[in-house]
Amino acid sequence: MQWRSIVVGLLVLRVLLNCLVWLVFGLGPSWGFDFPIKFTFNLHKIELLKDGDGATVKSNAWAQHMYDNRNPQANTCSQISGNSPKKSYLSFFQEGRDEYDRKYSSFPDALKVKMRGMARDMFYFGYDNYMKFAFPEDELNPIACEGRGPDVLNPSNININDVLGNYSLTLIDALDTLLVLGNVTEFHRAVKLVIDTVSFDKDSTVQVFEANIRILGSLISAHILLTDPRHPFGDIALKDYDNELLHLAHDLAVRLLPAFENTSTGIPYPRVNLKKGVPPDSINETCTAGAGSLLVEFGILSRLIGDSTFEWVARRAVKALWNLRSNETGLLGNVVNIQTGQWVGRQSGLGAGMDSFYEYLLKSYILFGEKEDYRMFSAAYESIQSHLRRGREACNEGEGDPPLYVNVNMFNGQIMNTWIDSLQAFFPGLQVLNGDVENAICLHAFYYAIWKRFGALPERYNWQLQAPDVLFYPLRPELVESTYLLYQLFDEDNPLHKSESKYIFTTEGHVVPIDQRFREKSWEDQFPCEEPNNEPPANISNCERIPEERRYGLPLKSIYMRQIDHMVGLS
Repeated sequence: MQWRSIVVGLLVLRVLLNCLVWLVFGLGPSWGFDFPIKFTFNLHKIELLKDGDGATVKSNAWAQHMYDNRNPQANTCSQISGNSPKKSYLSFFQEGRDEYDRKYSSFPDALKVKMRGMARDMFYFGYDNYMKFAFPEDELNPIACEGRGPDVLNPSNININDVLGNYSLTLIDALDTLLVLGNVTEFHRAVKLVIDTVSFDKDSTVQVFEANIRILGSLISAHILLTDPRHPFGDIALKDYDNELLHLAHDLAVRLLPAFENTSTGIPYPRVNLKKGVPPDSINETCTAGAGSLLVEFGILSRLIGDSTFEWVARRAVKALWNLRSNETGLLGNVVNIQTGQWVGRQSGLGAGMDSFYEYLLKSYILFGEKEDYRMFSAAYESIQSHLRRGREACNEGEGDPPLYVNVNMFNGQIMNTWIDSLQAFFPGLQVLNGDVENAICLHAFYYAIWKRFGALPERYNWQLQAPDVLFYPLRPELVESTYLLYQLFDEDNPLHKSESKYIFTTEGHVVPIDQRFREKSWEDQFPCEEPNNEPPANISNCERIPEERRYGLPLKSIYMRQIDHMVGLS
């Protein structure tokens, strides 16, 4: 029987050692054996009682929401007494200073200059080699060191074909970056190359979302920066420029319009052929982010050219998705049938399939000033806090697990899985734009902790097992944008910070100014608001009482045919 005592002793020792690791680092390994105790990220757990008799108990431990039928005392490694001092989440990064802390706990000017140079060198390493080995194709294959475009031999290869449309993608995508880096000479050369070589009259089937954020967004951004009379980036006027980038953007947007036709809900098809329209074998399912993240680019285009078509179809898609949210939770799913309006994917989260839908509700309001956009965002944000957020109530202090946003069933708020993905790292930046800086700091620290542990954000990270589920990092920029929006200390003299204009980034990172022009709708002069017979409610404008078709112009079919007629010279 002595060997049994030894085994039990070793098991107890292992448990104590694991607890010690979690206590010190907060990111320790998983148990490694199947005890009924489930690991939580932090040390503390607190139970908050709701007001009133017979109130239910709400735990701040993540695992409690997964395993609420088990002993609540078994869901955390240690208990902290009520007299224990409250610890800030940031205190976890003050213990055991490591290489990151030594390098970046302060950011002296010399280090900023050095790292700006490193970032610049990284950009030009990619850009110069693309121009040398790949242009005019869409991107550089770094293994073969040659250009590549759509996979014409395998149309079902949507990982490639959704993005690459045989339209010099990388060159277009880099236009505004060249200006941000201050390279006016190369910016002018790139603009001329785009004008002289790029055409969208291609037999390419692309994803509407990808073409919008990468191509349309970049063309619009470069045009706005090039023609800005305030010259925030210096005198960058291009001789004989005649709005060609804007014309290209308009041409592309027209070719994307067929995706919005023949859909019962107004939610667009996910893909369109640039020459032929929606493919006959197109599926009727699309993700929420793909269909609901067109409003920024389409809205800016409409307001630049005075044609409401593009903003109208984008807004119609957003409203259609919004009207399909759950009556119980206020949440949306991640995949929907565009004909029936039925949710095919019921997962609601902040990552893939949903992220930029929320992002564009707020950024559209910032750009266009439409109160309806902010009403939708505010309601969505409240639902997210109520049903997706797990952890302690106070973000940066107190007991319980630090906050985490999980994936839940849109109809009941129950957790569907125990992973998050790297796309969710955009959310702290969105919280900054919404003024919720305290929560942004705390959530950003969570992603930063994962980055410190692995040197990058895994594509999927299992917060219960404390290990990656998907073991690659496709150079996603979401954490970078959140870091920038929180700190902005990296390049203080850049025109983005020094000019009188304020800027936001599209979801693809293209720079657009917050401009009074985007608060004006020239088409309202043609379709003015009618005086109602009765006074409208205080929170509804006269324009909101007029049917959308009247406010925004002609029906979509007529508008689309007018655009096509113009393109082929029939009008």
